[in-house]
Amino acid sequence: MFFLLSLNSHVPPTLQGFDSASAYRACYVQLGTFQKLTTRRFCSIFSSCFFFHRNLPVKVQPEGKYIVDIDAEIPISSLTPNLRIALRSDSYTIHKILPNKVDPLVSLMMVEKVPDSTYEMVGGLDKQIKEIKEVIELPVKHPELFESLGIAQPKGVLLYGPPGTGKTLLARAVAHHTDCKFIRVSGSELVQKYIGEGSRMVRELFVMAREHAPSIIFMDEIDSIGSSRGESGSGGGDSEVQRTMLELLNQLDGFESTKNIKVIMATNRIDILDSALLRPGRIDRKIEFPPPGPEARVSILRIHSRKVSLQRGINLRLLAEKMGQCSGAEVRGICTEAGESPLRSTIVVSLFTFLTTVSDDSY
Repeated sequence: MFFLLSLNSHVPPTLQGFDSASAYRACYVQLGTFQKLTTRRFCSIFSSCFFFHRNLPVKVQPEGKYIVDIDAEIPISSLTPNLRIALRSDSYTIHKILPNKVDPLVSLMMVEKVPDSTYEMVGGLDKQIKEIKEVIELPVKHPELFESLGIAQPKGVLLYGPPGTGKTLLARAVAHHTDCKFIRVSGSELVQKYIGEGSRMVRELFVMAREHAPSIIFMDEIDSIGSSRGESGSGGGDSEVQRTMLELLNQLDGFESTKNIKVIMATNRIDILDSALLRPGRIDRKIEFPPPGPEARVSILRIHSRKVSLQRGINLRLLAEKMGQCSGAEVRGICTEAGESPLRSTIVVSLFTFLTTVSDDSY
């Protein structure tokens, strides 16, 4: 296989990994991108050079085509199409393989540290945990099960429900148990001022996910870019949001489910999402997160009061019934507020402290 090299620009020797000796040998380097060569005539001319020497046919624009050398520490097998490389300006020797160019705003979306959330930190969502394990965790850890059954792996899942019901927490727990790179992006971050910027960020987001596979892309507030096209207006801002959503649909269709890239979307308004985004093949399962019931609130209370210095004899079931329709986030807030109240008087949290916090107007 042969490759063409298109030189794009000149940059100073401040690239990562560029040592001082290299900086003295060349005042600057040139950036290039490998492209697959399709011309049969050019392949026949340089076939002997490619197979018997460490020389490669390259295209230097606008001068022409040359045969260039490659550093000894760079294996030829690592040179693939669409790969960015750096060449020395004096000899055009291939000096370094560069990573794909990613927008800094996109690279900041990756969570460097594996989330420390676990399934034990999620209370009252046993059914939802089981479903998301089948869609996300099982294909990543045991892909051979899907191959033996002859079925395609799920690509994505949609988590929908009221705010504070544990959608983000469960997504972080899945990333922890699968040991995947966790990429979190809010839908509002993809709404940009200039035309085409949002679509470009979506493309680079999936490029970064492929480079760091296995990875999980968690897209929160997906309704900000995935609303139904029939309900949107005809203004320029709405048109740009629709272009961003169309690029997202294209990327969901463009990657294979076996590439260890899983997409988790979360929204509070599933009723306004576009039907093209929700169809099977893009979103393979929709998981509802309803407000927690009394038993679920008891589980959440036990989790968040585990490390609190509690007074003996506190009836958590009575507290759960007093909380009414509180969400999981509100239950956690009550535990935090009740734990801060004794700072003014005692060091033990009593039943009266909990009841006072529950009756507060803020919950």
